[in-house]
Amino acid sequence: MRVLLLGPYPPPHGGVQTNLVAIRRLLFSRGIECSVINLTRFRREAADDIYYPKSALELLWMLVRLKYDILHLHIGGNLSTRLLLVGLAATLMPGRKTVLTFHSGGYPTSEAGASGGRATFRGFVLRRFDRLIGVNQELTQLYRKFGAEETKIRLIFPHAVIRDSFAPSLPDQMAGFMEAHKPNILTVSGLEPEYEVPLQIDVLGSIIDRFPGAGLMIVGTGSLEEKIRKEIENKSYAEHILLCGDVPHAITLRAISECDLFLRTTQYDGDSISVREALYSGVPVIATDNGMRPQGIHLIPRPEPESLKRAIEEVLNHGTPSLASAETGERNIEEVLELYQELISESKG
Repeated sequence: MRVLLLGPYPPPHGGVQTNLVAIRRLLFSRGIECSVINLTRFRREAADDIYYPKSALELLWMLVRLKYDILHLHIGGNLSTRLLLVGLAATLMPGRKTVLTFHSGGYPTSEAGASGGRATFRGFVLRRFDRLIGVNQELTQLYRKFGAEETKIRLIFPHAVIRDSFAPSLPDQMAGFMEAHKPNILTVSGLEPEYEVPLQIDVLGSIIDRFPGAGLMIVGTGSLEEKIRKEIENKSYAEHILLCGDVPHAITLRAISECDLFLRTTQYDGDSISVREALYSGVPVIATDNGMRPQGIHLIPRPEPESLKRAIEEVLNHGTPSLASAETGERNIEEVLELYQELISESKG
């Protein structure tokens, strides 16, 4: 079996990227060949069977030239025309089985998701895939809305914490910040509007009134990075905030394990991998209630200042009975491999 993964590959590091890395790692551990085509704007020289096409034509040539039995496309965010065309091209490759994982937790309730249906280009492309993986129930229902056959649809959660993936220590800047501040609050997310990072920055000002040594460490990149950087610079408590940018996943895991509180404030969200990683490390988590959070999380109804402030103060004053979770989610990645094996068996007929 040979597998080709298409999607965002680190850097930068995010939830979808983490899922791709976990799948590739498992395949390698089983002696299965796995190549990757990165679909983001990030470019570097091809190495270790990871490819960075510079144009649509080069991407198409790779789909034709590379050797693989299964192609697995990963999409986060929106079902853009560009990505749908990539998916259509993938399903036109002869003799190959195709899988799509759609990672966007908020898409089903978005305006675009509400307008979905069988008689759309999205529905036409999605139905061509041999298997459709949804990372939550809403996404599997969305596939049905697009007219996909029930036998093609699978629910497989994306999270997986690899036990030996934690960096032994933090970089000097992050370690120094944690040493200088207590309690340490951490958020890991894209710097995009839906993650409400400016809200966390604003609320920190009130938290410092009660906890003068508190610090907020922000891991992630995105379109709002420069705007958020300027917001931080204009705060009187700017020295209490560290904008880390993109951080290797192993270091992110170490930072999560050493923080005192993890925040996940979102307008919409799926089954966040970083939330699962915090639970695995036994770190208290405050997150917006999206109807699918795992047990052990302190939920706020929506991302707004007063409820977030109250939740942070409650956790820092009294703590939460958050014990390290033994559930790593590695079984989820095993299910992806089993799906591949199922497709190979079908192709052999």
